[in-house]
Amino acid sequence: MEFNYFLPVNLIFGRGSVDKVGTIAVEYGKKALIVTGRSSTKKSGLLDRVIKYLKKAEVDSVVFDQVRQNPLTTTAQEAAELAKTEQCDVVIGVGGGSIMDCAKAAAFLAVNEGDINDYIFNRLKSEKALPIILIPTTCGTGSEGNGFAVLTNPENGDKKSLRCNAIVAKASIVDSECMMTMPKGILASVGFDALCHCMEAYVSRISQPLTDMMCEKAMELIGKHLIPLYEGECEPESWDAVSFASTIGGMVINTAGVTLPHGMEHPASGLRDITHGKGLAAITPVVMEASIEGNPEKYAVISRCLGGKDETDCVATIKNFLEKLQLTVTLGELGIKEEDIPWMAENCMKVSAAGIANHPVVFEQKQIEELYRKAL
Repeated sequence: MEFNYFLPVNLIFGRGSVDKVGTIAVEYGKKALIVTGRSSTKKSGLLDRVIKYLKKAEVDSVVFDQVRQNPLTTTAQEAAELAKTEQCDVVIGVGGGSIMDCAKAAAFLAVNEGDINDYIFNRLKSEKALPIILIPTTCGTGSEGNGFAVLTNPENGDKKSLRCNAIVAKASIVDSECMMTMPKGILASVGFDALCHCMEAYVSRISQPLTDMMCEKAMELIGKHLIPLYEGECEPESWDAVSFASTIGGMVINTAGVTLPHGMEHPASGLRDITHGKGLAAITPVVMEASIEGNPEKYAVISRCLGGKDETDCVATIKNFLEKLQLTVTLGELGIKEEDIPWMAENCMKVSAAGIANHPVVFEQKQIEELYRKAL
């Protein structure tokens, strides 16, 4: 047995832990760029609390609040320019995955010259960024647990991640109380994204014993707690469980990667700006059905983690899980058209080569086109 595992992430986990942000931030700088969205952290009062905690620790702050779902490379550049203009020396991302990814990219761009797309496609390399602190408000992307920042290039629709250890957060404050104001539709979408991270890393050809162990635990937690939360249960322990599972999901893909469902979803949301979790809900059952033969033993475990029996009912178990989350959807219902498919399949080969190669069954471009058609 041989494998390498390296992930320098500092997790501060627990209810109420967000009040530590000031004492953590002061270790890294005197002025913070706070990256957030347009409304949710303001409505919940979380943004004001973060600013207050920073001020108490004598850390000044400036807010960039222009991040939307599927963040753009240009938005990250705008945030980086604000960081440079305001002479910020630490970046704090407060929000969901899109916001955390944008915060990471801004921290990177604030100290690196050139086009970020060159770094995304490995034409340029750097291992430096401003220190990053992340406070997730959704239990989905797990961005707080890895060195990825997924961005969309508005010029050509490429949706691909910047990847380097420099954008692993110096501290990730995972406080489930920050997630309890999520609308149920968002909870369903991000929760399924977290599950997909774990399922895909689990069946990945570059999985390893540590990631397998983490995936199994996270899948069990999501299988047990996500649907009750969606249906209205308010147990704090369940929020802790899905928050923990989401963070694990981010950590395992840092090592084992994602596979074809994410690889196919990125062109769809890059092209039509659809909600990532819904795109995965449309694609995952179709891809899974065509992939069971590639690793039936692990698909059997996935099924059991979600209440099923073995690999023979894994697809049905996923579909039932999605139905309970009211996430049964097709790509057509999300705005994807038949004429989009050739471009998406070609783009999938371009931006998701690693995910395609790591999938248990390796599909060619024409086969990916057919999978897209089945998902329509």
